[in-house]
Amino acid sequence: MEEMAKVQCKSLDRISVLPQDTIENILTHMPIRDALRTSILSKKWRHYWKGMPKLVFDDEYLKGMPKLVYDTPKYKFVNAIFHVLLLHNGPILEFSISINTDAKIVDEIDQIIFHLSKSKNIKKFIFKFWSKYNFSLEYVKRYKLPSMFFSLQGLEHLHLTHCVIELPLTFDGFITLRSLELFDANITAQTLQQILTNCPILEEFILMGCQNDSTTQGDKCTFLELSERLPLVQVLKISKSYIKQHVTTNDMKKLLTSLVHLRILCFDVCFQKEDGLSYALNVISSSPNLEKIKIELCLNHELCGEETCNDLLDLQDYSGINLDHLEELEITNFGNYDPEMEFLKLIMAKSPLLKKARIKLSKSVSVDKEVKMLRDLLRLTFPRASPAVDIIIER
Repeated sequence: MEEMAKVQCKSLDRISVLPQDTIENILTHMPIRDALRTSILSKKWRHYWKGMPKLVFDDEYLKGMPKLVYDTPKYKFVNAIFHVLLLHNGPILEFSISINTDAKIVDEIDQIIFHLSKSKNIKKFIFKFWSKYNFSLEYVKRYKLPSMFFSLQGLEHLHLTHCVIELPLTFDGFITLRSLELFDANITAQTLQQILTNCPILEEFILMGCQNDSTTQGDKCTFLELSERLPLVQVLKISKSYIKQHVTTNDMKKLLTSLVHLRILCFDVCFQKEDGLSYALNVISSSPNLEKIKIELCLNHELCGEETCNDLLDLQDYSGINLDHLEELEITNFGNYDPEMEFLKLIMAKSPLLKKARIKLSKSVSVDKEVKMLRDLLRLTFPRASPAVDIIIER
């Protein structure tokens, strides 16, 4: 009977007989606190977590931690990271930190990055530094990346939120980086261009949010300067906070089909500002193989000045625009102003494969305006290259 019980117990514990790399992958899909707790299951399980290739630390890890007099949850958080890193004995392929905190543990975070900078295996690095003052961008505290961070030469995916980016003189680039995501970063135009120049195989680039540093607020790249450093980019999301909303005649000539690999384009723009409409159309014209366009229009038209229709006279200049691959269009904060409507009509008239056009209306659009807009869009005289396009109007 005792022998039979052992056999039955062994048959029930099928997971323990799996290969170690399979068990490590299973642990990777669990919250890290739960993965660490598996070490108490048995002697065999005591060390499995130490080879986990993916380590994710976020504020979920802090839940349930008691707040002690001399050991706050934030310090327990970084101490837990140190503990895991010191005991970890396998390659770390992915490392993620997301923490809502203040500047009091910056030194500890520096030490964590210093420890990680010695690794040549990290492929994916995600760092989100949330300040408790982020209800007002004027007071957002950002984390300045230490120089040793830029020695992570094996990165393929990098995500940074609320960081100050200044390159060391020894920066040699991220030659294996394929995806770069920057949110609410303080970065000069020169530094941005230097980074992109040294990321030769970048396929996805996201630069969203805004800057709150007076030294960088007026320091922006032109779209041409950006596109020249992204020859292989397929996904591009950019905010007007970092890019000059202006394209010169000389830029227009150089921009023609400069982003031939681009499939997804997301950007924000104000059509009420001078050159806003022509800027958007030139950006789109430079990307002949687009499959999806997402545009966020200015929320407050009063801040952008009076409505201007100067650009409308030049729409005929874009009669040769090529959108033969476009399948999806999304416009948010649509105010039903003339430049916005003319833009929408032009895109739909040049997109034979368009399947969906999603228009999210601004709160300022009245019911009467919405009815008028629907009439304009549904008129039989309105030219559409794709008769099967599904037009979705949302508030």
